[in-house]
Amino acid sequence: MKLFGLSRIKKIGLAFIILNFNLVFLLMGQSAINHPLGEITDDGSETISYKGSRNYKFTERSDLRVYQNGKYVGLQSKIVSAFIIPSWTDKGLVYEGDFFVDQDTNRNKTQVALGIHDAIPSSFIINDDGNLTMLVDNGYPSFRSFPAYSSHKLKKGDVWEAKATRAVDPLSKGIVTKMPIYVQYTYTGDDLYNGEPVYLISAQWATRYNMGGTTIYVDWGGDKELSYAQGSHKATIIVSKATGAALVIRDNVDETFAYADGNKYQFKGTISLFTEYPPAIDRSKLIAALKRMELLDDDGAEKLLQRPVVKEVVKSSTISDKDDDWEPVNTSEWVSGGNPDKKDSKTKTEKLKKQIEEHQATEAAHKATPISVDNTEAGIRLTIQNLQFKADSAELLPGEEKRLDQIAEILKLADGAQFLIEGHTASTGYEAGELKLSKERADSIAAALAKRGIGSERFICKGSGGKKPIAPNDTAEGKALNRRVEITILD
Repeated sequence: MKLFGLSRIKKIGLAFIILNFNLVFLLMGQSAINHPLGEITDDGSETISYKGSRNYKFTERSDLRVYQNGKYVGLQSKIVSAFIIPSWTDKGLVYEGDFFVDQDTNRNKTQVALGIHDAIPSSFIINDDGNLTMLVDNGYPSFRSFPAYSSHKLKKGDVWEAKATRAVDPLSKGIVTKMPIYVQYTYTGDDLYNGEPVYLISAQWATRYNMGGTTIYVDWGGDKELSYAQGSHKATIIVSKATGAALVIRDNVDETFAYADGNKYQFKGTISLFTEYPPAIDRSKLIAALKRMELLDDDGAEKLLQRPVVKEVVKSSTISDKDDDWEPVNTSEWVSGGNPDKKDSKTKTEKLKKQIEEHQATEAAHKATPISVDNTEAGIRLTIQNLQFKADSAELLPGEEKRLDQIAEILKLADGAQFLIEGHTASTGYEAGELKLSKERADSIAAALAKRGIGSERFICKGSGGKKPIAPNDTAEGKALNRRVEITILD
């Protein structure tokens, strides 16, 4: 099986990530995605492989002692988490996820505080030969093609090697450095984990970045101040026999990064990683609540009983963006200004008329579709059309309490689930501003729902600006439909 690796000395233009030193073993066997499930052959050997098709939650917990030039400077505690959703598109099987980092460095083991998260998007595909190609690359996953399973039949004690790629940013500088690693795996035995039959695999590798020798690897697109890195990793991996997913990875780390200013930073400790599948949601309870609120008819209830198999591919609009909010025009300067220029007056009159039409369309959409319900691969999605915010603001106006109360009542029925809140704007010419505003509005909705008794740690918030329209942006009605907040009960 061919594995993905970083080409020597030629990778430039690497993506920005908000990442300190970590080991994000996200793909947990996905490099072997095209093989059948693990199976036992007649001679007692086994084929260990991965088949990924379900949503899953990824969590990495690290506790690393940090030393600067040999002096202890604190304990680095970090949680990296993501909810990964695979879906079939015209590009094949695409994995999409939003990553979140909570980090603290202190001199004791104070718990890292969790709250409403900022989403860092990632999207990637895995080809038939095992190569990984990033579609949206913000530095995640930081480990690619790890762990990899041998395509050969294995017996206990058998050893195989595979190449992977690792991304690091030890000092949280916002500059990711990528390096190839060569991992040696050993199939050590079988066991039970939470009552499930599992394989036990050990893995080890050495960190050698720009260390000389016959082969020198340098990432010229990475941190130019990173002189070299060296160290060791020894990991234990627990792999599900049924699915090939790596359920737990525990890595023992001892690693040093040296910088051009002469400082050396050593990281020692453990990193534990878990793969968890979301709990089964009692859809009958949700359907009953949705019908009670008259948000769902019998046909809609039937569609919610099962998740769709294929996700519809949503293509980004090619129409340019600008400010999405309706704002009144100050007409006093051209109504009471004596003798205004007629052309200027006509232009302002047309602008005012257009804004009034958009405002009326917004009001109509608000009344016609208070909350709509869809069945998606990620879970049940509630779409709130035209929530009333102050212009250019994430502050909710009075009058939205009823809809928020309804949504909170629904979400409380999804025991243990996480909720993705995604803000959207019309696309009218100012992409950066739209993304910022849509994210702030998603945060605002999460905060409002948290006040209604839902734990803030259950919310994942992201803003998509005007990049995911559901209607054309060249009409007032279309823009009104595109201004929305979507809440998905991740399933």
